Amino acid sequence: VNSKPNGHGLLAFSSETVSKVGAPPTSPSRLSVGRASSTATSQDQPPPRDYLVLAIISCFCPIWPINIVALVYSILSRNSLQQGDTDGARRLGRLARLLSIVAIILGALIIITSCIVNYAVSA
Repeated sequence: VNSKPNGHGLLAFSSETVSKVGAPPTSPSRLSVGRASSTATSQDQPPPRDYLVLAIISCFCPIWPINIVALVYSILSRNSLQQGDTDGARRLGRLARLLSIVAIILGALIIITSCIVNYAVSA
């Protein structure tokens, strides 16, 4: 490793060392078996959805805290995509979709239950 102290307690790397950092590993045991980076495949995939319309529709159901959190995550997903963070946008979009669906299902159950209770009481 070609490094020299730069006077501030930090090591300064030469250009030879920096070029080795981005090089693929020389031994097969150091190869990564994880997922590929999204920067390499982001051109092939469509941009992730933010599910803003679904989050707005879920705001009409009577589960207010979950609706608002879904709306916030949807907006955060849109902001992440605008900043170029496709992984973050995809993750936040999926979370917004999940919370919106949960809010719609629970809201529908509350509305159906209240209708049944009101009908049973009045009958």
